[in-house]
Amino acid sequence: MKKGFIVMALAATFALTAVTPAEGQTKKTSQTKTDKKDNKQKTYKTWTSWAAHLEPEFFTTAEAVRIGDNVLLYQQNTGGWPKNIDMARNMTDADKKKAEADKSIAKYSTIDNRATSTEIIYLSKLYNATGTEKYKDAVLRGMQYLFEAQYDNGGWPQFYPYNKKYHTHITYNDDAMINVMKIMRDASLGKAPFAFFPDSVKMKAKTALDKGISCILKTQYVQNGKPTVWCAQHDEKTLLPANARAFELASLSGQESDDIVLFLMSLSKPSPEVVNCIEAAVEWFRQNEIDGYKIENFKNSDGKKDWRLVKCAEGEVSKPLWARFYTLEDNRPFFCDRDGVMKFDVSEIGHERRTGYSWYNSEALKVFKKYEQWSKKYGKNKTEGN
Repeated sequence: MKKGFIVMALAATFALTAVTPAEGQTKKTSQTKTDKKDNKQKTYKTWTSWAAHLEPEFFTTAEAVRIGDNVLLYQQNTGGWPKNIDMARNMTDADKKKAEADKSIAKYSTIDNRATSTEIIYLSKLYNATGTEKYKDAVLRGMQYLFEAQYDNGGWPQFYPYNKKYHTHITYNDDAMINVMKIMRDASLGKAPFAFFPDSVKMKAKTALDKGISCILKTQYVQNGKPTVWCAQHDEKTLLPANARAFELASLSGQESDDIVLFLMSLSKPSPEVVNCIEAAVEWFRQNEIDGYKIENFKNSDGKKDWRLVKCAEGEVSKPLWARFYTLEDNRPFFCDRDGVMKFDVSEIGHERRTGYSWYNSEALKVFKKYEQWSKKYGKNKTEGN
């Protein structure tokens, strides 16, 4: 990838890191870090982060086609894609051979970490720019994968058809299901970049969207008779909050629930049920924000980077915070290590999980901002159209 072109394509997205001559790509797209626990090298890709923000002009270039062909190589026989793959890197013959061999390993197909949704969007934009049928065909296969992966109750599992452990749960974690539903929403309306979809696919997308919305409504957790928010994952049979990894216990999520509400507020002509769902969730966020505290970074006695939650000084202004996990019974923020034991002070879990996971955020501020506009048109105290 030529440096000048990257600047043109990505300038609106983020400041570029230096270009690696041997790879012809930014260091940002292929960083390596050492996992100190098992001393193995792991590569953290940012393909899904920057691919979503490429300018339309990018898709008319040979570089876009090169990356698109990589994306085709990684599409599995299921129609879905694996996660954590840097689609933009220059592939060696060995890389291509492995990608071909992995096509038949169905357990790799997933919507986790923005996989499959990112590739469908990228190839749709590439088809619009080039008119090359193989990209269109791959997109439609990807859509069929999403249709098949959806449960009858409207939810999507993290992996499909892989059916082990928590991978079968309806997964809101890291916006997995919401990313899919955004595609269904836009595809059903024939919005860019999906205008080329056949009417039959648009109709399937509308059906999938409606089922997904129904699932969201059914999984909104009711606490003491009052609707609240959602868990990061719900059991695909009972629809109740469910455990995932050892440190991800069934809970109310102050992390994933905000994007669910933002998605619901993006719907035109919401039903009374959707309106009530949004109102209840916004109220929960209001009642469970953490005020007067801030995140303080420091180095511990071992010289490692660490952080703690501290009370603000008198008169100090700070953003409200929300915990990632709240207890299902009484909305008490909690934290968890790899031993699966619930703790109520983040200092009580180990350094590795404390610093390797997001325990607090201020993302619900986006919900409040959007709600100010949405509520005027659709909310319980709407003013527009009265």
